[in-house]
Amino acid sequence: MIVVTGATGNIGRTLVPLLAAAGEDVAAVSRGLRPAEPVGVESTGAERAGADEGVRRARAAGRVRHVQADVGDATTLRPVLDGADAGVKRIVLLSSQGSATRPDAPSHTRLRAFEAAVRAAGPDFTILRPGAFASNAFAWAESVRTRRTVHAPFGDVALTVIDPADIAEVAAAALREGGHAGRTYELTGPAAISPREQVAVLSAALGEEVAFAELTREEARARMTHFMPEEVADGTLDILGAPLPSEQRVSPDVRDVLGRPARPFAQWVARNLPAFR
Repeated sequence: MIVVTGATGNIGRTLVPLLAAAGEDVAAVSRGLRPAEPVGVESTGAERAGADEGVRRARAAGRVRHVQADVGDATTLRPVLDGADAGVKRIVLLSSQGSATRPDAPSHTRLRAFEAAVRAAGPDFTILRPGAFASNAFAWAESVRTRRTVHAPFGDVALTVIDPADIAEVAAAALREGGHAGRTYELTGPAAISPREQVAVLSAALGEEVAFAELTREEARARMTHFMPEEVADGTLDILGAPLPSEQRVSPDVRDVLGRPARPFAQWVARNLPAFR
């Protein structure tokens, strides 16, 4: 059995049906809303049964896919690691590119600790370090729908945003195939793209002009701290506004694992265009 925690998150919601379609026995664990249940998937709400229940199932059959979707929450990680001596054979941890590129940043302290704990746990592990998600553009959906405008900082600073579906496919490969034990994969899109260029892609897909209204760092921070801790907002803005060369580099790891290039931002937009109409 493969246990997927964070099953309703950006990655889990794609990973669970991928694994089920491949014929795997999957237990989907979520702290939030009960995830959709493809055929062959057993769903467990962690708020109801606890992450220990997911680990119990993992002990029975051996492999864990652990998604750490919330930087501020370790409730599902500790039971997974505690199960490592009792039958858990593989852990795939979703971390972040910033864990390596910003080794002293307070915003990534927890993720660095998670990575160290997984490495020390004993079973085979794979660590995934994606850069910025293409799906962060969902934050623009309401203003695009209602005003055909995007408000964002650092309009001309480009990052190699990655489609979460690519992350899920790499996770599925790491869980189901050999050759990934002990590996750390940096996951990026195929090219760096700025917020202004992303908005141009949205405009082309919609067939209507979407205006770009640039926020100052202070304005963006004020918005972000409504839904994330201040240190996380500051760390995120540091990357968005002054990325290091390593944070703008295109990594070969998606191609190496999947045998194809990472999807461009335009493909993510095409799949999710209804959210912006």
